[in-house]
Amino acid sequence: MKQRVFVTHKLPGKEIDKLKEDFEVDVWSDKDIGRKDLIDKVKGVDGIISLLTEKIDKEVMDAAGENLKVIANYAVGFDNVDCEEADKRKIVVTNTPGVLTESVAEHAIGLMFSVMKRITEGDKFIREGKFAGWEPDLLVGTGVRDKVLGVVGLGRIGRWTVKLANSLGMKVIYHSRTRDEEYEEMEGVVYHSLEQLLEMSDVVSLSVPLHDDTKGMIGKKELKLMKRSAVLINTARGGVVEEKDLIEALKGGVIAGAGLDVFWDESKIPVDLIKLQNVTLTPHIASATIEARLSMAKLAVDSVRSVLLGRMPEMVVNMKK
Repeated sequence: MKQRVFVTHKLPGKEIDKLKEDFEVDVWSDKDIGRKDLIDKVKGVDGIISLLTEKIDKEVMDAAGENLKVIANYAVGFDNVDCEEADKRKIVVTNTPGVLTESVAEHAIGLMFSVMKRITEGDKFIREGKFAGWEPDLLVGTGVRDKVLGVVGLGRIGRWTVKLANSLGMKVIYHSRTRDEEYEEMEGVVYHSLEQLLEMSDVVSLSVPLHDDTKGMIGKKELKLMKRSAVLINTARGGVVEEKDLIEALKGGVIAGAGLDVFWDESKIPVDLIKLQNVTLTPHIASATIEARLSMAKLAVDSVRSVLLGRMPEMVVNMKK
């Protein structure tokens, strides 16, 4: 009898077809899977390919039962999976890092340009029929050359953001849990505490994972440290920023603007945030390139195949002890 795999969402490319060569595969056909259907569909499966939006916790693992051997998360983040519970059950949890590095960093820079050059505002201005011709002071923005970019988090995405910013003639500083002096010398970047970085930066770009130490790390206190002319970019996780505090800061001119690809609750983005003119909002699409999505699908499928065929995959995020 073939081992069974449940995939919670259709994936791009033909990787699922390859999975079907060795396993019985069930792919959820609707856009989003509800909790009740998720619990029902995982019953008795050997592997799960999940999205970041689905909570894979004790209840889900209980429903799957003793057969469950691998949970492959189709994302870099994996805070939606209870890794501690998976450890107890000797279930391998994997993610899809590396393949979306450039895409997310490019998006962070794109959001920066959109806010500072007022691109989204200009687009809306024209679509609303307000543009009557060139004016010297129409939607005047800010250039990026010689501006200070503060990168928070020096993982793969943070490092590529540094590289892109350097190529634009920006001065780059960074904050990370671990200082890397060799990297500093190589890329010409300078380490600072988070407080110092916030005070010095014209643009702050967040590239940290979401965990207990980073949840709500940017709130009222941190926003007040920033320059009134500064811009906040978040392509990391919504929970890293206290959303209500950010809205108040943007309304009150505490900071000049923000570019956001992630939110606390993606199904309920605050109306007050949507109404703001000094914000560019994108629907969690920083990694949404054909190249990245296909590579993510391959990594997730390869991880499931490896575990179910008795091998340890490369991208394991739990079982570290």
